[in-house]
Amino acid sequence: MAGYLEARPRVGYFYTGKTGTQLLADKIKKMKVSDYQSIPVVINENVSVYDAIVTMFLEDVGTLFVVDDESLLVGALSRKDLLRASIGKQELTSIPVNIIMTRMPNITFCEKDDLLIDVAQKLIEKQIDAMPVVKKVDKGYEVVGRITKTNMTKVLVALANEDVL
Repeated sequence: MAGYLEARPRVGYFYTGKTGTQLLADKIKKMKVSDYQSIPVVINENVSVYDAIVTMFLEDVGTLFVVDDESLLVGALSRKDLLRASIGKQELTSIPVNIIMTRMPNITFCEKDDLLIDVAQKLIEKQIDAMPVVKKVDKGYEVVGRITKTNMTKVLVALANEDVL
């Protein structure tokens, strides 16, 4: 069960030759997004910047995913976007988030069947804190979850404690 030995019928047991590091890497390469995704925090594209800031604070997240009236992903809103919008003397209650958000197709996203290691690589390459987990529908993408740096840290801790699937 540890992976150091394999059994074959009529042959017996034999040493696989894999080190602990190789076995751990094999385990990591089989992990799927669906096993570690968390609940997404979404807002409508017509919500004001002020309301988005309040939502981000109340939900304790660093990224909000923006959807249209049909619940399809149209953008993402980071702390940096909101900070940039709040600098100056604009009236935050009258500016909709669709003015300041990062729009599709500039959003990096993943699907629930993607490998976790590939998603982690995208987070590093794009230098982003969170990524929406989407489901392809007729007209676009529906947000069904999110993967964040915190999710990745939980996976690392679970691996260290051997609590992984």
